[in-house]
Amino acid sequence: MNILGIDVGGSGIKGAPVDIETGTLLAERVRIKTPKSGEPEPMAEVVRQIAQSFNWSGPIGIGFPAPIKGGVTMMAANVSEKWVGTNADALFTTITGCECTMINDADAAGLAEMSFGAGRGQPGTVIMVTLGTGIGTAIFHRGHLLPNTEFGHLEIKGVDAEFRASDSARQREELSWKKYAKRVNKYLKAMDKLFWPDLFIIGGGISKESEKFLPLLTLETPVVPAQLLNEAGIVGAALAVRRNG
Repeated sequence: MNILGIDVGGSGIKGAPVDIETGTLLAERVRIKTPKSGEPEPMAEVVRQIAQSFNWSGPIGIGFPAPIKGGVTMMAANVSEKWVGTNADALFTTITGCECTMINDADAAGLAEMSFGAGRGQPGTVIMVTLGTGIGTAIFHRGHLLPNTEFGHLEIKGVDAEFRASDSARQREELSWKKYAKRVNKYLKAMDKLFWPDLFIIGGGISKESEKFLPLLTLETPVVPAQLLNEAGIVGAALAVRRNG
């Protein structure tokens, strides 16, 4: 079964058709910059443009940077506050003309990695951490997802972790990889003490440069890069359609 997967991020919106039986993208992904306003209608219009670029008329799965309950976005950390309480399922379905299914973006990336990537076959507790504009988390136990965890907002030194350890924080503060690794290490150690996972998977845009900072971490718990790299969000968004069907 083929489904269009969309990964909505704070800086870019990406999409491609996905074969959900194999987790492979069926065409080169299309990426369009996220509208500066971050408001619902302009962002939904970008998703429509991506769908149109593939002449898509089937179901669409959309990973979005917020907790999703019943298709409604519950908060807005890196997009407009106008998303709070918006029925995103209905909005995207109306504007694209396709049946749309919403899922938290980190949950989507986690689903992809548990199905086709670094978490496949892992029997214990696995935490997916996406490092991008913010920090997303997805927690799995014996392959089952605990949806809508938002531990990117865990406080470290009095501020949200994502203001110190996201990839955007690294770029904003022009941190060396060594200094950045220390911040990521502190964050993962805090998560380690809360959940005692068997594996951390690091995803998001920075995962393609994982060799620059993951070897500098000092956790006892294994930490590995996402195997699907930055495509995990697209693949997992597509998987969410089957999961919710």
